[in-house]
Amino acid sequence: MWPWVVVLYLLGNADVIWTFPITPEPRITREDFQFAKEYLRRFNNLAGDGAQRSRRDTAAFENKVREMQEFFGLEVTGHLNQQTLAQMKTARCGVPDVDNYNFYPDRPKWRNHTIRYRIAKYTPDLRREQVENSFRMALKMWSDAAPLRFLKVDRGKADIMISFSSRDHGDFFPFDGPRGVLAHAFEPGGDMGGDIHFDEDEIWTMGDRSYGYNLFTVAAHELGHALGLAHSRDPSALMYPSYKYNNMAHYVLPIDDSLGIQALYGPPNPRKQQQTLATPDKCDPNLSFDAVALIGQERVFFKDRYVWLRTTWAGQRNRLRQGPSSTYLPSILSPVDAAYSLPAKGVAYIFTGPKYWVVQQLNAKSHYGSIYDFGFPTKVKKIDAAVHIEEYRKTYFFVGDVYYRYDEDRSAMDSGFPRSIATNWPGIVGKIDAAFELSGYIHLFRGTKAYKYDVKKRHVMYVVKANAWLGC
Repeated sequence: MWPWVVVLYLLGNADVIWTFPITPEPRITREDFQFAKEYLRRFNNLAGDGAQRSRRDTAAFENKVREMQEFFGLEVTGHLNQQTLAQMKTARCGVPDVDNYNFYPDRPKWRNHTIRYRIAKYTPDLRREQVENSFRMALKMWSDAAPLRFLKVDRGKADIMISFSSRDHGDFFPFDGPRGVLAHAFEPGGDMGGDIHFDEDEIWTMGDRSYGYNLFTVAAHELGHALGLAHSRDPSALMYPSYKYNNMAHYVLPIDDSLGIQALYGPPNPRKQQQTLATPDKCDPNLSFDAVALIGQERVFFKDRYVWLRTTWAGQRNRLRQGPSSTYLPSILSPVDAAYSLPAKGVAYIFTGPKYWVVQQLNAKSHYGSIYDFGFPTKVKKIDAAVHIEEYRKTYFFVGDVYYRYDEDRSAMDSGFPRSIATNWPGIVGKIDAAFELSGYIHLFRGTKAYKYDVKKRHVMYVVKANAWLGC
């Protein structure tokens, strides 16, 4: 009988229960808005003093909030809310997130791969040998990933000058006291180029996570800037702007950062990499492809770090060339995961891990950005395959057993995605390795098979061996 007594009590006192106050979300105060404006001026290039005197000023503020939310993978509303404000108040690097130097062929970098550094001013929080060891380990991470050599000097001018200072310290970018901005660095170049400044108002530690900030973690990030890297949108990347503790003894440079540093300076041992590259047999019955893209007049088939190029122009259609991918795409040094062509722009997008490359022609330098520029959620770390359908102006990205649809005209993902491949692409089950469009049909590659697919009728027309496209 006791359960019924409880029910009757609750029903009899329902009016009391429903009148209990619900804790509202804390209000955004005037001080919060002022903090947000200052943040957006510093990191997102909000113009003027941020005062909302007109609709235009309000629109500018909301656009920058939206830009910031998109960068950090927050819900994009354009309105300042507690979640956005909390992200703004997270300890971080002082380098801007937008309108910063970007990944282009003329990107600032050190021409000499032997780089001198000097710790001009130490922090009293740690012993000198602890500070030096933190920087030595941070530098080793970068030199293990790229052909760089670092030399420590104790006097005179060095390429990278390192110092600990408080508040206004002579570079027009004063620190803000405890928490907030932890450090900042300058891109490679003369004068202050490459220099790194740490906020002495912070408590610097070697490994304690309960207080202060780990010097190795912040040093490794700022050295990335001093070598020429910008901020990453990938939360798992070292070059993500927000502070996240990393254990010096066990930390491994994430792939996003490895790809970035190698784009600037190349792999750590390019000769050895070239020598160990095996030449695959194009008629191997077990051959599969990683990606296919039309670049100029060549349809390029990717496998690991190797490519086959099949000419598409009249009179040369049976011409087939092959070789290491770096021979034809000198900027791309990692295996390719996916690719698609955009005929209207005359470019191809090549995906390697969490990065994409914009390629206009073979045998030329290309630039790249982050896959999160397309609007992928941060849980997506790589693309399996991609294909653009010109008639619809849509690009389809395949990731595992789902796919996303991207509107090229709006430069945004369509809502309602991802969706199931098995449900919406009948006849295709599981992971897709590569794809391309030809004469209104989609050719999808899974393992050793290639499927000709009618998108409008949504069915497989026929299946052939994948390497039939290479004349086998």
